[in-house]
Amino acid sequence: MDGTYHYMLMSNHLLLQKKLLAALKDTGLTMGQPKVLDYLGEHNGASQKEIAAGCHIEAGSLTSVLNRMEENGLVQRRTLNGNRRSYFVFLTEEGEKLYKVVQEAFTDLEKEAFCGISEEERKQFMKTFLQIYKNVEEKSSDLMKGADKKWKN
Repeated sequence: MDGTYHYMLMSNHLLLQKKLLAALKDTGLTMGQPKVLDYLGEHNGASQKEIAAGCHIEAGSLTSVLNRMEENGLVQRRTLNGNRRSYFVFLTEEGEKLYKVVQEAFTDLEKEAFCGISEEERKQFMKTFLQIYKNVEEKSSDLMKGADKKWKN
């Protein structure tokens, strides 16, 4: 097994995705939906723009995910304060039930992932992992700014 950061990150992500979907197979949830349920569980009534940013999903992909979730009675889109241009997304009763199932699955996966690792080691890992994220995000922002300037010229 290749021990490089990118390989391990991709391998872990794919493995966790598979395990998560297997744990949730009886719920009928599809790719992307657990992440949206998790976000809405903490930010119920969020705008689609907020959900896309919070879940790191492209707006077009999010629309497809939300359409399917709405068809299945998990979420409801509605306007607030007479603003017809923006929709806000709310969990339905069924969505709230599935949110709890998703939370339990995430908790179980995290326990499994950190099995045999002390609390101190886990905290240090998470601190380092967050710093890596910030480093990559900062460089990504710099690249996007450069791309924006290039496209505007």
